[in-house]
Amino acid sequence: MFENALTYRNVSFGRKIAYKTLISAGLVAMAVILPQLVHLALGAPGGVQWLPMYLPVLVGGCLLGAKWGLAVGMLSPLVSFIITSAFGNPMPVAARLPFMMAELAVFALVSGMFTNKITKNGLWAFPAVILAQVTGRAAFLGLIALTQSMTQFTAAVIWQQIQTGFIGLAVQAVLVPVIIIGLKKLMVKDND
Repeated sequence: MFENALTYRNVSFGRKIAYKTLISAGLVAMAVILPQLVHLALGAPGGVQWLPMYLPVLVGGCLLGAKWGLAVGMLSPLVSFIITSAFGNPMPVAARLPFMMAELAVFALVSGMFTNKITKNGLWAFPAVILAQVTGRAAFLGLIALTQSMTQFTAAVIWQQIQTGFIGLAVQAVLVPVIIIGLKKLMVKDND
């Protein structure tokens, strides 16, 4: 969607890269800051329930497309881990980091695959987000099931966490498309 808006405005390739890099960095920063704010307000259970890191990743996928969204999805938990580790409280914890990187990569990749459809009709953001959520959470659960003999996590524990996060997923299934539709209207207002 963002790519199409830049192309419509005849933005050069170099500037497109610069803009997408800035947007990606901003989304990764949001993915680091939002969980900190939720944990401050609601404690660790708030993070499992509201899934604040997922929101900027889903926005990134829908807005930037699969490739750039994938980078946002993979970098968000990694950057959060590095920054929060420096303060002695890593989020996510090291054992969960590779699973979250994979899960959020799937979130961004799947939502990013809908970018061209969203550009034509913003309502496509709804199925994009829902499909991304389902496949991302399924990938997370599947990876845990495959590796539970080697990790401290079990499929049952992760399934319980997934159920706890249904509230956050439901809110984001509405909020992210509304954000995307609003951004679409801002970006393509000159096209009308």
